[in-house]
Amino acid sequence: MAVKVYEMTYGKIREYQEELEDRKTRVAAEIAERLKEARAHGDITENSEFDDAKQAYADNDLRIMEIEEILKNAKVIDEKDISRTRVTLGGQVLLRHEESGTEEEYMIVSAKEEDILIGKLSSDSPVGQAIMGKKKGDVVHVKTPTGILTYSVVRISKPKGLDE
Repeated sequence: MAVKVYEMTYGKIREYQEELEDRKTRVAAEIAERLKEARAHGDITENSEFDDAKQAYADNDLRIMEIEEILKNAKVIDEKDISRTRVTLGGQVLLRHEESGTEEEYMIVSAKEEDILIGKLSSDSPVGQAIMGKKKGDVVHVKTPTGILTYSVVRISKPKGLDE
C-alpha cells in the first residue's frame, strides 16, 4: 500500500508539532487526573465520569497517533516548486467569480491545511481541482450542488511567506 504524503507549509508542520506536544503533556495529564478523580468516587461500573474520562483518553490517544502519522509523512512545500505562471500547491491565486464579478485570493494548500476563512483553499476541493495547473486568464467551470460556478484566474504569485 502506498504511503500518503502530506505536503504542507513549515507553519502547519510546527502547528502539528505543538499540538502533539500539548496532547502528550498537558492534555494527557488532565485526563489522567480526571481518571484518578473518577476512580476515587468508588464503583467504576456505573460511573459516567470514569466513562467520559476513558473516552477522552481514547480520543486523545487517537489524535496523537493521527498527528504522528501526518508528521511522519509530511513533506514541506519547497518554494522553488511554486510556479508564478501556473496554479500549484503553495501558490497564491486571485480568482474572479464570473457571475458576481467578485475577486477572492487564496493560497493553494493540502487538505490538511485548508481553512477557507483565512484564504487557504485545498487543492483537493472542487475549485482547487479545477484550477490546478491553470494559467492567468484561464476560465474554469466548477460543478457544485447548487449549480455550475465559473471562475477566471486573474493572477498567480508566490506567497510572501510559507511559514505562516
